[in-house]
Amino acid sequence: MENEVKLIVKWNCKEYEIDALSDNDSVGTLKDVIFKKTGVRPERQKLLNLKFKGKLPDNDCLLAALNLKSGFKVMMMGSLEEAIADANTIPDDLPEVIDDFDIEDGEEVAIENRDVYLAKIDRRIKEYTIKILNPPRPGKKLLVLDIDYTLFDHKSVAEKGYELMRPYLHEFLTSAYKDFDIAIWSATSMRWIEEKMKLLGVSSHANYKIVFYLDYLAMISVHTPKYGVIQVKPLGVIWGKFPNEYRQSNTIMFDDIRRNFIMNPQNGLRIRPFRQAHLNRATDRELLRLTRYLDAIAPLEDLTQLNHRHWERYVSNRRKELRRQRRSGGTGGGTAGGDVESSSQDNSSP
Repeated sequence: MENEVKLIVKWNCKEYEIDALSDNDSVGTLKDVIFKKTGVRPERQKLLNLKFKGKLPDNDCLLAALNLKSGFKVMMMGSLEEAIADANTIPDDLPEVIDDFDIEDGEEVAIENRDVYLAKIDRRIKEYTIKILNPPRPGKKLLVLDIDYTLFDHKSVAEKGYELMRPYLHEFLTSAYKDFDIAIWSATSMRWIEEKMKLLGVSSHANYKIVFYLDYLAMISVHTPKYGVIQVKPLGVIWGKFPNEYRQSNTIMFDDIRRNFIMNPQNGLRIRPFRQAHLNRATDRELLRLTRYLDAIAPLEDLTQLNHRHWERYVSNRRKELRRQRRSGGTGGGTAGGDVESSSQDNSSP
């Protein structure tokens, strides 16, 4: 006897109901139905959380073998043919760095200290549950990382997930783990975060561990006169949850959108977004350079004394200082920031 299979496919921030299937249909048939609903060709579809014996099922695999519950959400990656054609053409007017809106210094101070937003943070501390994946390590600082466009190009087309992974990701995380506990905070659902971390091989890597994930539910909304209501990632939620381990002085956040750390501007570093992976992965060195920065600042007692907008200058000045020390017979063990903190020039773009 055939049983009706009802699924929901989540793709491109939209959900599509699939109800014209039975458990005797195959995964290939499911992909054909998804094609009719979304326009994404079957060979372009990657159904991330469909698993058969721990692996992605073949097209011939029957849906009955997957033991899917009614209403199961299938998360799909894939691109339309016209999107692929556009992605393979570099626009003539594409800037070297794709920038988001900037945040005024005065506005940052006004927002981060407002009682109404501090009350929202307190509510998140009390109500939001953090699942600890690996316990915090005594004496380690905290590195908080975004996913989309920071570690992963989530909109480009690829046959395999690692092709969308930012170059040097595992080398970067392995090096950072020496001095920093690592947390992931994405403005998506927890289920999506877990799938992405599995896809990238982050959740099971032998050389580093992730302490916890945070999703969109840990974020708060704030109102700014210039930009209206925006969603942000207040680090105070983490500090309130882990008062003995993490604080303002030992935390740094990497995100490709500056507004995400508007509540904690002294702790945020805007990373260049990793887009069009198939065009840029051969030349992207951002994580390699940021590895040097984290290595340089790890010995510092208070990270808020740095202006992270000028991280590249800090690294450059430190390397020059180390070369001078080697030439003069010094040990080269210090850190040199030069005029990083006092300069008013934003050196976050090349």
